[in-house]
Amino acid sequence: MSQTVSIRKGLDIRLVGEAAKQTRDVAPSSTICLSPLDFHGLNPKMVVKEGEAVKIGDPIFYDKVNENIKFCSPVAGTVRSIVRGEKRKILQVLIDNNGQQDYKTASPVNVENSSAQQLLETLLSAGLWPFVKQRPLDVVADPTKTPKAVFVSTFDSAPLAPDYDFVLAGRENDLQTAINAFAKIAGGKVHLGVNPNSKIFAGLKNAQINKFSGKHPVGNVGVQIHHVNPINKGEFVWTVNVQDLAIIG
Repeated sequence: MSQTVSIRKGLDIRLVGEAAKQTRDVAPSSTICLSPLDFHGLNPKMVVKEGEAVKIGDPIFYDKVNENIKFCSPVAGTVRSIVRGEKRKILQVLIDNNGQQDYKTASPVNVENSSAQQLLETLLSAGLWPFVKQRPLDVVADPTKTPKAVFVSTFDSAPLAPDYDFVLAGRENDLQTAINAFAKIAGGKVHLGVNPNSKIFAGLKNAQINKFSGKHPVGNVGVQIHHVNPINKGEFVWTVNVQDLAIIG
């Protein structure tokens, strides 16, 4: 059942102005970096070598603990270098972008006609699974276990934060597709934390819409979890950033 939560405690930092609602074309980076250090507890195993050509979606490394969790290249190009630290620990993988949209091909997925296991395997094989985080600990989610629920915060209450209603306008179909997929994978327990003034997120289906108002950090997903469905001992939930949700869709 949907909830409306008003948070009194918090802080409003009174900065002058706000983030401008405008878009601008930005040239793609000539070099991109994949860093295993960005993922807590990850023990990576390389798939590619320096000098090897890769396409968008090609696996670069995977998690030694769960080999199904793959981290894929977001660009097409050549692996420039694999930066290692002490005891040959992988710190960074640098890939030179060739500017071409060469990508690994895959068959389209029909969410309605796919089982939860098929959808899970699709996310894993496409390298999309690292977008899904598990709490407690904020690690990459364990795909072999079903969570208590999936939580997505659709707004950011921090000062000068972007307005996701503006950023993701026109992506409603992508968002809905991803929600439908996670509803199957998690047994229908998907929670969206929305701003009461939201126009695009409040209309999404197949999820529990929870409205939050108040001061920062009301937009933080951890605060929303605490007020809607707190994590008890032995339980865990999954969280997905709303922009990543649109990418997955």
